[in-house]
Amino acid sequence: MSKVDATSSSSSNAPSLPEGETARKEPIFREINADQADEVVEIESACMRCFQSGITRLLPTKIPFFREVVLMSFKCNECGYTNNEMQSASEIQKSGVRIELEVKTAGDLNRRVVRSDNSSVSIPEVELEIPVQSQKGEVSTVEGIIERTIAGLSQDQEKRRIDHPSAGASIDAYIERLHKLKEGTTPFRLLLEDISGNSFIENPLAPASDPQLKTSFFTRTKAQNEQLGLYEQNHDDHLLQPIAEDEWPIENLHGEVLQFATNCPNCTAPCETNMKLTNIPHFKEVVIMATVCSTCGCKTNEVKSGGGVEAQGVRFKVRIASKEDLTRDVLKSETCSLSIPELDLEVGPSALCGRFTTVEGLLVAMRDQLDGTFFHDSSDEIRKGQMDRFLDTFDNVMKLSKVITLVLEDPAGNTYVQSLSDDDTQPDDKLTVERYDRTFDDNEELGLNDMKTEGYEQDA
Repeated sequence: MSKVDATSSSSSNAPSLPEGETARKEPIFREINADQADEVVEIESACMRCFQSGITRLLPTKIPFFREVVLMSFKCNECGYTNNEMQSASEIQKSGVRIELEVKTAGDLNRRVVRSDNSSVSIPEVELEIPVQSQKGEVSTVEGIIERTIAGLSQDQEKRRIDHPSAGASIDAYIERLHKLKEGTTPFRLLLEDISGNSFIENPLAPASDPQLKTSFFTRTKAQNEQLGLYEQNHDDHLLQPIAEDEWPIENLHGEVLQFATNCPNCTAPCETNMKLTNIPHFKEVVIMATVCSTCGCKTNEVKSGGGVEAQGVRFKVRIASKEDLTRDVLKSETCSLSIPELDLEVGPSALCGRFTTVEGLLVAMRDQLDGTFFHDSSDEIRKGQMDRFLDTFDNVMKLSKVITLVLEDPAGNTYVQSLSDDDTQPDDKLTVERYDRTFDDNEELGLNDMKTEGYEQDA
């Protein structure tokens, strides 16, 4: 009886909304800032050192230039033990990421590193390898990774020197090698590989490319997918069944808007994505997808090619000197990279998704991402000044005070830039179109080197 009274009492005191109105949900993951104290969740948990009660604090947030994470901090007031972890809260990316950093100076040791639980780290020069899922995810630096390794190897060293003198001496010698790496006098390579694609290393020269930092993407193997909990459905009958000829003509798709359930990329609330197949004049068929979140109001659009990979890659060079040049229609595919040589700016294909916009819209998207994706609070004054000066130069480009050349390079050949000449099929005097043969690395990025187009029925 007392339980019923307590329940009815608590429900009667709860605030009620006017009829017909629903509570507006706030985004779960907001941009990281100094005013997020109200979003910290505190949970009482056991200390793994003294087994007394401590407090674990959780903060869901978004790291600029990266994605959603959950920061966790534990502190025990009894023994003083503390522990900090980071877990990725974003979806598993469609490709794994492999990052190679050449550490040449002491300043490179301060580069920020975001690691997920599914990442592995290796330093070939000292034969160091940290396997996948052997450590918890963390937000650290290159020096922090080495320091954490030294701390792990130093545990129980005093006892090991007594019980196993030879092993203790070998570990001491190895720890000394790691200390020399921290001094920054010996160049070495840091290799970071994440099968989930949720790790990255800071580029201090951004938005320009860093010659010391190489990033590539790879397709996961079946074993790696299973390690992430992604299993294939093995059925005798295939999931995609062939349909009879003319049973569903392609013309029906041109007038049909398809909808499917998805999650908002900003607040992860459930929403719907609209998809439509359309035809770009003088180009090819494309798939346009648009998402509008009713919870946070976020709007996104993405364009994917409706055809295959072209026989050659394509490179567009657009000279921007007048307002008319900003009005060109641009179809940027998800495999297209952007660059502005006058600003020493390079934007990889993964930075901006495929989209159908104008040259001005493309420049605005590039500027907005640069302005909102850097660690403004934690950056030093020198880097802040460099970024502010670069953004001022970018604003002058938008005001047409500076003439630039926008280069769009797509190895898949699925990018299109409108010509302003009388004959739409021929480029105008400010537009240059170049076709080129892909390199082996280009085909590797597109997954064409391992593609089998003949005799594949034998392996089915």
